[in-house]
Amino acid sequence: MDPKSKAPVKTTTTSFRILEVLHERDGAGITEIATQLGISKSTVYKHLTTLKRERYVIKRNDAYYTGLRLLSLGVGARRRRRIYETAKPEILELAEQSGEMANLMVEEHGRGIFLYRADSSRAVNLDTHAGREVYLHTTAMGKAILAGLPDERVREIIDRHGLPRMTEHTLTDEDELFAALESIRDRGWAYDEEERLRGLCCAAAAIKDPTGTVLGAISVSGPRSRLAGETLEADLPQAILNAQNVIELNVAYE
Repeated sequence: MDPKSKAPVKTTTTSFRILEVLHERDGAGITEIATQLGISKSTVYKHLTTLKRERYVIKRNDAYYTGLRLLSLGVGARRRRRIYETAKPEILELAEQSGEMANLMVEEHGRGIFLYRADSSRAVNLDTHAGREVYLHTTAMGKAILAGLPDERVREIIDRHGLPRMTEHTLTDEDELFAALESIRDRGWAYDEEERLRGLCCAAAAIKDPTGTVLGAISVSGPRSRLAGETLEADLPQAILNAQNVIELNVAYE
């Protein structure tokens, strides 16, 4: 294969970087985008003009925003993940039973992507909306997914994304992470204690198909003041493992 065929198309990359800035900033002007990306305002304008014509961005006054056409693409991508429809009823039940927030995550390109979230009446407000990307090693769901992958694949993910520290509790040492993954395999479920966000704890379990392939992970998360001791170490894991069992059966026989 020609090595040049692997080279990214610069203009395409620039368009996507502009969309990411608009998403992260919830709208931005040409100057803001140019400054953040280190490119000329004329280049930003040309890309925005094309993206607007293709209905991927909209303009209000002097600011640009991501357009709803992107929503259609995201919904379609989520629907293709069969685990979404299969797990959704159990995620809703977990939220109701626990009185906390229940989540579904999948791995893509070595990152954890939140696919679905269900809130109880007392769930705390977090940034874990559908489509939110996180480092796998910083969450219980991410570690549950990593524990279901071959060590070679885990090392590929580490080589690509590193083990950045999010809080003082984040696992940033490779040997410590692999030891944690071994414990998760033995135990059958994962947890994190303030490893991505201070004050937040979470218990999770991976979802696998009949061949043992990891499809994603489910979790319950909430404030440390409510998820500690017996709740985090016994009650939640049992509820999550019960949901895991139902989801995996439905996956196997759907």
